[in-house]
Amino acid sequence: MSALKLTNISKHFGAIQALNEVSLEIAPGQVVGLMGDNGAGKSTLVKVIAGNFAPTAGEMFISDTKVEFHRPLDAQRAGIEVVYQDLAICNNLSAASNVFLGRELTRQFGPLRIIDYAAMRERSAELFARLKSETRPRDLVKHMSGGQRQAVAIARTLLTDAKIVLMDEPTAAISVRQVAEVLNLIRFLRDHGIAVVLISHRMPDVFEVADNIAVLRRGKLVANKKASASSPEEVTGLITGAIEAA
Repeated sequence: MSALKLTNISKHFGAIQALNEVSLEIAPGQVVGLMGDNGAGKSTLVKVIAGNFAPTAGEMFISDTKVEFHRPLDAQRAGIEVVYQDLAICNNLSAASNVFLGRELTRQFGPLRIIDYAAMRERSAELFARLKSETRPRDLVKHMSGGQRQAVAIARTLLTDAKIVLMDEPTAAISVRQVAEVLNLIRFLRDHGIAVVLISHRMPDVFEVADNIAVLRRGKLVANKKASASSPEEVTGLITGAIEAA
């Protein structure tokens, strides 16, 4: 059974063809490194999977069931979570408040319902402990390192029964130590049976954690192979067009 299967996904924006018959299959607990130059179609593909864009043509399957998403909430309910490059977190809020942003826990207080901050902090602490992160629920995000911010974003994905996590440049602009933290978080998701699509320009990071490498060029999938059977040199050639396909 596949966690995610794309069959001949195409996406047009007027005369611009952003994706051209992309077919890709990802198993539970598999990390796929999605690579390509700027404008290759990576972000468009992720937005199709995440329900931001409807494909012009093609089919998508989650756990072998055909799905059609009309909005991001549909994808989220199907088990797809996205960790965007900007992380979509609020610097002025605590780690716990960010984990539950838009999904706040509440309790009854007379005729009113109020946010249950204590329950949110307790649940967040459990999630950070699972992730083996040093992040603390009460800490403000604006005081956190890049690795801790990624832990907050990934903890949010664990609130639901996520089957697939899409990660957009999670190791961009952070230190070497923080990169190691983020790669460990990706391994955690993989080891718990969650499929991960990792978009990154950092070749060493992709080859360290990815099981498969998928390369897009001008909207076409020109490679999808085991990372152990490829190399950074081959991927570079595929991205630039020096190598047609692999």
